[in-house]
Amino acid sequence: LPGLHIFAIAFALEVSVGKTNTVTALNNSNVLLPCVFSTCIGFQDLIFTWYFNSTELIYHGKIKNKATEPTLIWHNPRVEFVGSTTKKENNISIVLNSVEFSDAGKYTCHVKNPKERNAQHNATIFLTVVHKMVETDNTVTLIIVGVVGGLIGLLILFMLIKRVVLFIIKKTQDGKKECLVSSSGNDNTENGLAGSKAEQKAPPKA
Repeated sequence: LPGLHIFAIAFALEVSVGKTNTVTALNNSNVLLPCVFSTCIGFQDLIFTWYFNSTELIYHGKIKNKATEPTLIWHNPRVEFVGSTTKKENNISIVLNSVEFSDAGKYTCHVKNPKERNAQHNATIFLTVVHKMVETDNTVTLIIVGVVGGLIGLLILFMLIKRVVLFIIKKTQDGKKECLVSSSGNDNTENGLAGSKAEQKAPPKA
């Protein structure tokens, strides 16, 4: 039936904690709990909350729009907001300070966007707190630098650091979905955001 395709439009609010949803922290250290969100149509008066083990509220914030940073509504004194929403990523990550063994458990990042008819989405991280970290990578790096010495050692160290940085960048970019909204079942010419492949002109005829 004509007109029914309107209901197929997806606003696609998405919340992500990265490629892996497990974090290990050393007892009495500070730990980053990452979370980013994306939405195709933008946001207005967006609410985000962090919960511990599904019920205990540990951070509650509100973001007026893309041009403003989040404002704090309430937080646990040990929780610190470290994200930013005026930059490219809509980052709503937090840091949990001085973790204890009792902090181990499930952390849920929840987002509600009134602009998308109150669409809601969440993502979960599982935190493990340990008495001692197993330091394998650092030891290997130090041995390489110590044995090889000079520029070669530094070069290998640089390559290792570069790999870690590239891995982190890849992690944050993975899982991002293009927002494709079809105007009808047969017509796909309007798919994509501004500047997407769908808007490129056909090559000129010979």
